[in-house]
Amino acid sequence: MTGYPLEHGAEAPGSETIVLLHGGTVASWSWQPQVEGMPDRHVLTPDLPGFGSRSGEEWQSLDRTADDVAEIIRSRARGGSAHVIGLSLGGLVAVRLMARHPELIRSCLISGAPLAGIHGASRFLNTLQLRLWDKAWYWRAQAKAFGLPADAVDLFVDHGLGIRADNAARVFADVNRGGCPDSLGDYRGPLLAVAGGRSRAWCGGAFPRCAAGSRRPSPGSLPACTTSGASRTSGSSTGWSSAGSTTGRLPSPTDGSPDRPAGPAPVSRSVRWPCRRSGQRSHRRSRRRRRHQPRRVRQGRR
Repeated sequence: MTGYPLEHGAEAPGSETIVLLHGGTVASWSWQPQVEGMPDRHVLTPDLPGFGSRSGEEWQSLDRTADDVAEIIRSRARGGSAHVIGLSLGGLVAVRLMARHPELIRSCLISGAPLAGIHGASRFLNTLQLRLWDKAWYWRAQAKAFGLPADAVDLFVDHGLGIRADNAARVFADVNRGGCPDSLGDYRGPLLAVAGGRSRAWCGGAFPRCAAGSRRPSPGSLPACTTSGASRTSGSSTGWSSAGSTTGRLPSPTDGSPDRPAGPAPVSRSVRWPCRRSGQRSHRRSRRRRRHQPRRVRQGRR
């Protein structure tokens, strides 16, 4: 499969490097909307071993993959360090990168990363997927479940069929075990862990442990939603790498001033993140409340 370019914004003046680490079942091409939303930033979008242009390579472990990303940062990032943003599997790699190569990271944002591992029925379903790995209909069903736009489905299916089943088995084994090291070592930069929707149950529980392992934990978890638009995601990325790295705060996409400072918050703090799915839930709740109101009240509103 033809690889998505590794480097973007090479001519962007004076901007620090952002490294985007993709999730499992996709590759660096999945970051295209976010890259297009950051035309003035220097961005690196590497394929992890076993994915995308590196689908023929063997996935060895989270630690070895973190070392692989470290070499890319040393050789391609401006000043030899970067703001790292990891989604799902990429978030697990980012945490290992923090523990093993803290000097390379200016700040770290992870989203939907199962730091405590996956257990019970979810682990069984992970294993069950391997039996369907070479079925195109399975990947099309996955695309529908993820809500991918129509113009991305064929690329997603083709890429999924190109991921070796033995690599997928090793990745699943690493993800099921979890990726939060006992200590984040000498990492002293900002860290923001994000979880939302269905991933909150198996991601958010490890946030206090991850923060405790860092010498300088940032203000805690911020529930998010995977259905946020590309403009919101790219806005969050640039907001965190610029404002968040100095103020300890990820600006809301609706903020008019991304550089507005904010005080620290406890790890358990919960902040509502505006997104289409939560808005739909609020709308459904409103309809249910109206449905159960006394008839005289409902008539009075007509």
